[in-house]
Amino acid sequence: MTQSATALSIDAKTQIAEALNQSVAETAVTTMLAQNFHWNVTGMAFGPLHELFQKIYEDHFEAQDELAERIKALDAHAEGTLAGMLERSKVREHDGHASDKEMIKAMMVAQETLASTLAGTGEIAADHGDTLTEDLCIARGQVHEKFAWFLRSHLS
Repeated sequence: MTQSATALSIDAKTQIAEALNQSVAETAVTTMLAQNFHWNVTGMAFGPLHELFQKIYEDHFEAQDELAERIKALDAHAEGTLAGMLERSKVREHDGHASDKEMIKAMMVAQETLASTLAGTGEIAADHGDTLTEDLCIARGQVHEKFAWFLRSHLS
């Protein structure tokens, strides 16, 4: 049965918000990863990669807000510290010292990780009848799979 955020049980809200906080954390770390690579990419593919990394971090910055606002709609606390996000995230920081191909591969893995995390978050939401969170997760997961495809195409 489909339920609005206010109709969900406290347990359901807690489980969904925890999963969403994982998604926010990984989105935030990937945002910074993309910005780092945007600043530091070099080589023959500088122009298109500089532009792609910018497109990624701009998209992800807005996505963080969408995900965090859904957490708040569930009456939960949105993780807002970098330390907390780094601790939660399966996406790791990078110092930006890498070849363009290494950057592409690291960003591709981050996008795939995010798509997987969001799919799992969507499943948790669906299990509780929270179709609005499920829909948000599906939409975001599709964006990350598309970015992963763009990046993978650079490696072919």
